[in-house]
Amino acid sequence: MTELATRAQAFGLIADGVAAGLSAPWRLYLARGCRYLSLSVGDRDEWTAWRTHLGCPELSVRVYDAGGEIRRSSVAEVILDGCRISVELVEEVSTADLDELLVIDPLVEPEER
Repeated sequence: MTELATRAQAFGLIADGVAAGLSAPWRLYLARGCRYLSLSVGDRDEWTAWRTHLGCPELSVRVYDAGGEIRRSSVAEVILDGCRISVELVEEVSTADLDELLVIDPLVEPEER
């Protein structure tokens, strides 16, 4: 497969998703040689829709400090025809959100624990 065909296939994959009703990614990065395609989406619903559409089995979450703001990066990846495709969502989270990570069962009220 030539680079041009691979690039056309990568952009066709995104066009097919948008044609199926998914929101267009707000950022699209296609590496030279078409070995890596990255989509950035705006919210969790878009992230879930794209990862479902692409069939991404690999999920990772990273929480980090970005100059005083805490961010969570959720990434879903799949390899299709030798091209690694990732869908990324970056969200700002508060320290209250981080406290929720420590809760064993969020459905149980604090008084019941």
